[in-house]
Amino acid sequence: MRAREFNFDGLVGPSHNYAGLSFGNVASFSNVKSASNPKLAALQGLAKMRALAARGFGQALLPPQDRPNFRLLRSIGFTGSDADVLAKAAREAPVILACAYSASPMWTANAATVSPSADSADGRTHFTAANLNNKLHRAFEHEQSARSLRAIFHDIDHFAVHEALPGTPAFGDEGAANHTRLCKDHGSAAVEMFVYGRTEFDASASAPRKYPARQTLEASQAVARLHGLSAERTVYIQQNPDVIDQGVFHNDVIAVGNGNVLFYHDQAFADEAGSLDTLRRAMAGVGAELNAIRVDTGAVSVADAVASYLFNSQLLSKDNGKMALVIPQECEENAAVAAYLQGLVASGNAIDELIHFDLRQSMRNGGGPACLRLRVALTDAEAAAMHQGVVMTEALYHTLVAWVEKHYRDRLDPSDLADPALAIEVHTALEDLSRILGLPNLYDF
Repeated sequence: MRAREFNFDGLVGPSHNYAGLSFGNVASFSNVKSASNPKLAALQGLAKMRALAARGFGQALLPPQDRPNFRLLRSIGFTGSDADVLAKAAREAPVILACAYSASPMWTANAATVSPSADSADGRTHFTAANLNNKLHRAFEHEQSARSLRAIFHDIDHFAVHEALPGTPAFGDEGAANHTRLCKDHGSAAVEMFVYGRTEFDASASAPRKYPARQTLEASQAVARLHGLSAERTVYIQQNPDVIDQGVFHNDVIAVGNGNVLFYHDQAFADEAGSLDTLRRAMAGVGAELNAIRVDTGAVSVADAVASYLFNSQLLSKDNGKMALVIPQECEENAAVAAYLQGLVASGNAIDELIHFDLRQSMRNGGGPACLRLRVALTDAEAAAMHQGVVMTEALYHTLVAWVEKHYRDRLDPSDLADPALAIEVHTALEDLSRILGLPNLYDF
């Protein structure tokens, strides 16, 4: 059956800020407490969506989440009016206030794991909202993520949206950032690859020593069960614990795949040879041959890969049978990465084009092109059944640019998080956005 891949990019919210909350994310930590530009961040993201939609790629958006998270603040004892809550949190627990204002929902690769209808037992597209329980500032996101997904994919004949897994360490789930679908084409049955960092119930298994492994094997297995995936077409691969300790907090910082192509660093997996062999055998079962594009450490070090976010890129299928690699501008500014990419495009392999974007506001907070998007392969009937108000068009682009220009600040300092006016501005902006997108009950204000 014919299917097309849509990328749902996160629309950056009005309170985009650099709080440095994500231990293990080198870029996030490096820019802690510096001033941000929410307006520029949103416009950069919209420019990317517009350009890819104009090229004919399936492009849509996921709306930002409401901020600050008053539910979090009130659940830990801050009381009174909204202004009182903000003042008390700023005075007594400024880090927790920063958590309540986290900009991280913009990275929708962590919103959920998605299994297209061609892979599931009941023939529906399945979503499981990620619990993101490794970090306080992300642990509440799944509630609005599931709400937004249900609003967009509301037709239960075509879609199933599951709640997040139990919020315990055993089921640490970071969503599609640790999930890759490999196939002959988007409409046919595929191999779903889950990459995990640790195993909860096997004390002898290797694990990183410096930074946390956020995805567990047990969580990946649970998502596969919920989605009704075939055991023969589901592969579990352990991420190399040493690269997690070098700042590779998700698999999508060290590998990216699309169609039958897996673009990966030679240090990505704990057992490179065994992982590739397992993938090749599974893909043979769906009539596809794995095209593994290996980047050697001698050409691009892990440090350069993390600094440039070479692998936190998008692989997009083109009409000519080749693929475009969507990269951040930082890849062209890193000498080793730029030299590698020039050779890659000239090599005649599957990737024959580079598309770069200035996403510096997102990059400084620790997320590149792949972090910003959730991939959803949809048949024509499924694409027609989803809510159309979030599909990127030229008209929607211009409407959203005007909305950003109206509601967003062009500078946000850490001290601004205590300002009650900022919370009101965000609330007002999101009420306006829900009207623009045609999703009147999107937020539980």
